[in-house]
Amino acid sequence: QVQLVESGGGLVQAGGSLSLSCAASGRAFSNLAMGWFRQAPGKEREFVGTINWSGTYTYYRNSVKGRFTISRDNAKNTVYLQMNSLKPEDTAVYYCAAAGLSTAGSYGSDYPYWGQGTQVTVSS
Repeated sequence: QVQLVESGGGLVQAGGSLSLSCAASGRAFSNLAMGWFRQAPGKEREFVGTINWSGTYTYYRNSVKGRFTISRDNAKNTVYLQMNSLKPEDTAVYYCAAAGLSTAGSYGSDYPYWGQGTQVTVSS
């Protein structure tokens, strides 16, 4: 089992930045790929990005490439999502998720463990 707790959400103006953190406990964090997903009101959950176990590989959805960066600190059992140049369409509840393997893709089914989510609201 892996327990995940996100933090760092909030309200920001368009063009601003936010940094989300996800603290993990339980099963060896450093062996697992991590992902970030988001869900806007009335919409389906969507993939934001993923990072492999060592932090040497990341992959993002096209709409956040160049604006969002995922990183991790295995010594702190924490994964981060740095969000820059935020847009109103980035408004959503953001979830971190832990995969069952050292690398993972963009499907929610790749990730058996989920946090409770943190709200990010971008005002125009």
